[in-house]
Parts: sequence; structure tokens; C-alpha cells
Amino acid sequence: MSGANRWLLPDGVKEVLPPEAGRIESLRRKLLDLHHSWGYDMVMPPLIEFIESLLTGTGNDLDVETFKVIDQLTGRTMGIRADITPQVARIDAHSLGAQGVNRLCYSNTVLHTSPSNPLASRSPLQVGAELYGHEGLDSDLEIISLMLESITHVGVDAPLTLDLGHVGIYKGLLDSMLLTAEQQQQLFALLRTKSVADIDAFVAQLAISAKQQQMLHELARLYGGISVLDRAAEVFADAGDEVLAAVAYLQDLAQAVELRFPNVTLYFDLAELRGYEYHTGVVFAALTPVFGQPIAKGGRYDDIGKVFGRARPATGFSADLKILAELSAVEASQAQSVLVPSQSGLSPEQCQALWQKQTQLRNQGYRVVTILDAEESAKGARQLNWRDAAWHLD
Repeated sequence: MSGANRWLLPDGVKEVLPPEAGRIESLRRKLLDLHHSWGYDMVMPPLIEFIESLLTGTGNDLDVETFKVIDQLTGRTMGIRADITPQVARIDAHSLGAQGVNRLCYSNTVLHTSPSNPLASRSPLQVGAELYGHEGLDSDLEIISLMLESITHVGVDAPLTLDLGHVGIYKGLLDSMLLTAEQQQQLFALLRTKSVADIDAFVAQLAISAKQQQMLHELARLYGGISVLDRAAEVFADAGDEVLAAVAYLQDLAQAVELRFPNVTLYFDLAELRGYEYHTGVVFAALTPVFGQPIAKGGRYDDIGKVFGRARPATGFSADLKILAELSAVEASQAQSVLVPSQSGLSPEQCQALWQKQTQLRNQGYRVVTILDAEESAKGARQLNWRDAAWHLD
């Protein structure tokens, strides 16, 4: 690399400069304080772990996103975390071993081998919260509510849409159909593309009943407002208890969310399979028209802790704080600056009094800067001046 481009950063990796870095840190503290007020305790998982622990139970998607390195001490493969959720699940299941409900939150950088979408960073500042030990609507409602509150708490005042789905619908439908593993993979891939024509063509050649084909045809079209759930209850009337229970669960959850957040638009996509390999129930994402991708997302993932010895019920959400900061209307807070002279040429009495005055001002919230050159003295901030045997703020 030549000297002219040594300062270049990898694609998708950006540095954050002042004052934006200070603004993001201020929003991070606001979020952590909010999560603490809801009863969530902060954890700090390590940046790097042995790959077996880091990726256990997470599926292939996260494996592809994870940088791998060799540990020089053991020769074993290690991974730089691409998602903090599996680490927090390990902490709950193994490190803490808590009984009953356990609420944990976090805020740390993760690293991706490639951007998850054209607007994403390869080094997001991931913030999130996870709730363990409770299965049911109340915990999902709490996590969704905390996610929406987190978004507005950091100053995102654009209209919000909550996208809701439930992987139990798709899983329940597959359980009733004798599809090969290859057919399941093909159907899964097609549903993720949202290509209705391709899905219809594929379903038509499956060796399943006409009624089952119709259910898969309809699944690809079940998206939109609350009326989608009523339509789903009709379409899947003969699909089995698991599917109908998932639809009813979404109806109850939607009603509860709407009561709390009447200004949030609810959207349903029953073929949403994001995180399908480890999600076990409801999945959700927050979107806004001013940004082309979800700004926060999450779901239920009850099985992820099983490999760590405890398959605890779990639900949670995460977001990239850098994206939230971009969308936030909150201005960077600037403490008032005070310029103070250097101790050069001052008497011992003046030096001691100056140090005491600086400490006092910093404790009062001022930003106190020692003048080291002429340029700093011209910055126009308030200054300390010596008169009447004391330092005065002018």
C-alpha cells in the first residue's frame, strides 16, 4: 500500500469523528439508561470467541457473516462476533444460570464480512435487549414495546411501521406436507424472494393435495394490514392447530400493540422468514419511510440456549445505533467551554488556585481547556483571569 492511500478504510467501514462520535455516545447512554429503567441489566460479551461457541445454533447466515481467525495460543479457529444475541443467550444459559425471568441488554460493535444490505455498515454499533425465562404474549409485547420506545427515545420522530410475522405458520404448513429436504430449501428460497409467479409454478408441481397447494399459494400473498389475519384464519382453517394458534397469537399481539402505540402502523407478512433457522415464533421489524431497510428487528428464539445446556424461552431485539443516530432529530449537546491559561509563568499560589478552579468548573459541567497556543486563545470561549488574588470566569 502506497503512502498516498494508507489512510483508506475497507469498504463498508467508517470512522466516526467529533462531534458526531460524542452525539452517538450520548444516545447510547440514553438507550442504556432507558433499558435499565425497564429492568434490563447490561452485559459485555467478548469481541472474539471460539467459533464453536459463537455460531452454535445460529444457522448458516451468521456463519457467512463472521470473520474467522486462528488463535495463536491454541491453534483453534475463533470468530469475531457478527451478532451479540447468541453470546447473550450463552451468558443467560451458562454463565449466569439464572432461574425465572432474566432481562439483559448490551451495546457493542459487531463486524460483518459483507454488508447485510446496501445501506448497512460492516461494523454496526449493535444495541439490543433480550428477555429469557418467559414464553408468551406478555414477554413478546414487552420486547416490542421496548424496541419502539428505544427508537423514539433517541429522537427518531419519523412515522413508524411495525412489520409482524410468525415462523410457526410456515413451519406448521411444512409439517403437514411430505416435502423432501431439497423441496423445502427451494420453497424457502422462493418465499424469501417474494416472487409470487415463481412460487406458484413451483408449488404446482409438488406432490401434495390441491388444498395444500392452495394454502402455499395464499401464503405468498398474505401481506398487508390487519385484515390479512382474518383472511389467514379462513385460508388455513384446515391447516392444523399449530398454524391457527400462530395466526391467533398475531391477532392478540397486534391488538395489544395497537393499544399502546396507536400512531404506529401495523403491517403483516405471513411469509416473512427472516431468521427462520433459529426463530421459533413471532418475528418483527420496525421500518420508517425515510430509510429503506428495517431500523430495528427481533423475534422469539426459544431453542438457541439448548446447546448451552438450557433451552430457555427467549425473545429480543437489536438495532444499529449508528443508523438510529442518522435518523435522530436530537442535536449534539455541547458543554460550555472555558479557556484557562497554562501554568507557565504563574506563581505557585496561582497554579494551585488555577487547578482548584478547573476542577470546580469541570464538576459543574463546563468543558475546561488549557490554552497551549495562540490559536486556542482565539476560539472565543469564556476565559479565566487572575485578579484580586483569585481566578474569575469572564
